[in-house]
Amino acid sequence: MKKLYLSIAAAVVMAILPAGISAQNNAQNNTQNNTQNRLTDKELYNAIWAMGQMYPDGFTLDISTMRQPTEGIVVSYVATQNSFDKKSIPNVVKHARANNNVVGGWYNPENGKYYFDSNRIFPEDSLAAAVQFARDNDQHTVYIASKGINLWTNYEQKDIRIILDTDLGSSTDDLFALMMLYRYMDMKRCNLIGIVVDRMGRANADIADIMNNFYGYPDIPIGLETNGIPNPHVFISYHNLPYARSTDAEVMFKRTVGDSGTYMEGYKLYRKLLAESPDKSVTIASIGFVTSLARLLESGPDEYSPLNGVELVRQKVNAIYAMGGVFGDAVEPDYNFKAAIDFSLKFFALWPKDVDIVFSPGEVGDPLDYRPETVISDMSWTDLHPIKWTYQYLNCDTGQKMWDPQAVINAVEGDALYKLSQRGFVTLTPNGETIFTPNPNGNARYQYPGDPVWCDLVLKYIRLMAIQH
Repeated sequence: MKKLYLSIAAAVVMAILPAGISAQNNAQNNTQNNTQNRLTDKELYNAIWAMGQMYPDGFTLDISTMRQPTEGIVVSYVATQNSFDKKSIPNVVKHARANNNVVGGWYNPENGKYYFDSNRIFPEDSLAAAVQFARDNDQHTVYIASKGINLWTNYEQKDIRIILDTDLGSSTDDLFALMMLYRYMDMKRCNLIGIVVDRMGRANADIADIMNNFYGYPDIPIGLETNGIPNPHVFISYHNLPYARSTDAEVMFKRTVGDSGTYMEGYKLYRKLLAESPDKSVTIASIGFVTSLARLLESGPDEYSPLNGVELVRQKVNAIYAMGGVFGDAVEPDYNFKAAIDFSLKFFALWPKDVDIVFSPGEVGDPLDYRPETVISDMSWTDLHPIKWTYQYLNCDTGQKMWDPQAVINAVEGDALYKLSQRGFVTLTPNGETIFTPNPNGNARYQYPGDPVWCDLVLKYIRLMAIQH
């Protein structure tokens, strides 16, 4: 897709300016703009061609101002997508003038051709609309100008059914993982068919309820663990979030279940959702304890299915993406697994060896530091936001990183964004240590940590989701 550059060398026919210009350069800018306004069509075509030669990775240009946009989501029109030589530039310009006055260029390494096209720019908080426009115009990617990242849009429209298993009410990365799933739903990337809250306490399920309502999906069913770990450690106590009130004593966040409603038992909701789903259609994103999963695997036939839990998982689940595990040279306990060790040992013993499991170790998310002040700034588009409220009124500067979203992103996006280990099997020790044994027939893999460029990209991706509304 089109990569934007914030400054262009004077050697390119004329000075072409980025959109953001400092005040001391205004006089020079006016002179350059006067020159640009007098460009003939031939001079404009030559300038566009020269930019393509000078910047083989790509560029984007507003031909009405001769400046380069530094914000927006850039998407190409299908009408000009096969324009790959100098002779095609006049048609690209003609189309741009009739539409949005934006042209761009990009290099396709697969065929060695440099393409020119007419573009449309969406506001950066309109990702779902931009992605839909890209699909309608047969475009493979969209480009996020301010963050310098491309997002794929040419994925197959499969029915990816997701169940999120989360320990809401302690670490705030669970909130962001859930937010990502709502935004994927907006883009029709997946179908979140249920949320299982594996941290006991009604307030924690109520958090899922207000999140469902805030993001526009009030009917997603919620299950709650009632026989899990008593009093696990709480890092950030945001369990009062569902009951926050304004200075006028008005409840801030809407709930569907409310105070008088009830939540289904977590493992029972699993059984119901799996029984209702086609074979091998469900992906589980597990970002908390495995209490409800262990109880699911131990369960017997019921009103929802004649299969026991292991058979039901084997028949209905495609894969599970689990935040947890310690791999490589280190041999040490994993927090999530050790905290619920009895349940975790049952989970590892019973999980079918022919159903894939992808682990996201803590070190993958360790560098992804979404600072509290940045979170609040990114959500400045509204005064009333459940995540923003948490960061405004609680101390979230406690070493929290974006661990949990890695399991969710991998579950929806697939493996292209992550470097994964070879296949093998994973066993759990009574101390909560995960032991990986390579085996080409194994069902387990784990994510490797990314380099700084990768970490920067993924954090920008999460931030992009946070500004959508």
